Amino acid sequence: MQSAQPHQHCTDHELRQLLQSDDAGTGSFDQSVGAHVELCADCQSRLSQLAADDDTWREARTLLSPVDDDSSDRLRIEMDHHSRRQWFSKAVAWTEAMARQVLAPASHPEMLGRIGRYDVERLIGSGGMGVVFKAFDTELNRPVAVKILAPYLAGSGAARKRFSREARAAAAVVHEHVVAIHNVESDGEAPFLVMQYVAGESLQQRLDREGPLELREILRIALQTASGLAAAHAQGLVHRDVKPSNILLEQGVERALLTDFGLARAGDDASLTHTGYHPGTPQYMSPEQARGDSVDARSDLFSLGSVLYIMCTGRLPFRADTSYGVLRRITDNEPRPIREINPDIPPWLERLVQRLQAKSAEQRFPSAAQVATLLQQCLAHVEQPGVVALPAELIEQGAVRRPRDSRLIWLAATGVCMALVAAFLLYQPNDSAPEGSAQDRTRELSANKDAESDGQPTQTEADMAAIPWNSSAAQIDETQSRISDLELRSQYLWDPE
Repeated sequence: MQSAQPHQHCTDHELRQLLQSDDAGTGSFDQSVGAHVELCADCQSRLSQLAADDDTWREARTLLSPVDDDSSDRLRIEMDHHSRRQWFSKAVAWTEAMARQVLAPASHPEMLGRIGRYDVERLIGSGGMGVVFKAFDTELNRPVAVKILAPYLAGSGAARKRFSREARAAAAVVHEHVVAIHNVESDGEAPFLVMQYVAGESLQQRLDREGPLELREILRIALQTASGLAAAHAQGLVHRDVKPSNILLEQGVERALLTDFGLARAGDDASLTHTGYHPGTPQYMSPEQARGDSVDARSDLFSLGSVLYIMCTGRLPFRADTSYGVLRRITDNEPRPIREINPDIPPWLERLVQRLQAKSAEQRFPSAAQVATLLQQCLAHVEQPGVVALPAELIEQGAVRRPRDSRLIWLAATGVCMALVAAFLLYQPNDSAPEGSAQDRTRELSANKDAESDGQPTQTEADMAAIPWNSSAAQIDETQSRISDLELRSQYLWDPE
């Protein structure tokens, strides 16, 4: 059989041999076929058609890699519980059968097998590059997660390099919100890496079960994910595949951890980007990823915005019947506003997500570190709204303010009006003199003349006019002080949206 050359499509015969080798562990095929299929969307589609019908593959992908297909949410509704259990059992059996090709016999009957010094217990996840099992480290006496490169990719030099790159990339990022790498074995027949085992579930599983999350939970998970991304970006790495199934939620602890650095590359390394291949999960790609352009750390921020969107709404931001349709929507269309779907989400959070999902990278936030800082302040504001203000970046210019208590506002406004009226009356001149005032004025002038003739000091017109105003000045100053105090108090009765 002739090997598939670069940029040439595989024949049906080659693809069938690939399927037979994967499924039953029998037969032989050119390893370059597997490498080509990994990168060729057309051959992947034909491989799916040869293996099963479209519905079968959609259901399998939904069960093994949640939200890797846009129709997964629809399938969750359409498939009854019996059908889901049936397909899940088949998918797990197929994956475990594939893994047994590279596992040594188990040392205990309850284990699936053994690889290196690790007893493999059960399947916990599956992705495009391989499968992840819960295992037990017999030397260090602790549970671990073991990711094994898919057998049909083990003979591909490109796949091995990519798998090894994931291990190096993840190991370079040491952070409380990034899954730690304990060990890497890349020289054997089946390369594998050993990771920290996180007891709990993925964010995707939480969303599948609960739908939209509460505001505080949204902010906490987004904050911790942004912190993990900031650590990766500080090492010069772009994750490229930020999505709910790659965010693990530790059981019993409010901690989210970013995992699966299989597509992570240095920001200036564009070797994964070429015609016909789009690394990443379509629904969470950035526009530059969808176009096949070079990407930097801001691409991960767009993906983080899409994760925030689904946490707020329970729905994908970009939906279509095909992956190509999803990519077109990402590059050409805006997602439906979050508050149209979930009015309980505050406007400032919607504005944050909109900026993260800006089509142009220049219009997004400049770094994951800044996003983490903003989310930290937002979370503090939600927990202590009377103490911590919202970040200025998220307050819309000219935003209408909402009173906390309308009765207090009316009382404050009435007090201010009364104070202004009092001040106005104090400043009005007394034009209507009482009877006898003319005579009094004559007597005052006469007294002044008598005093002047006796050599005594006299009061001028200005002195006489100043007498009542001097006594009123203190009252005016006090009124102005009270008005200022009322204005200051009224500021605490309003809260920006």
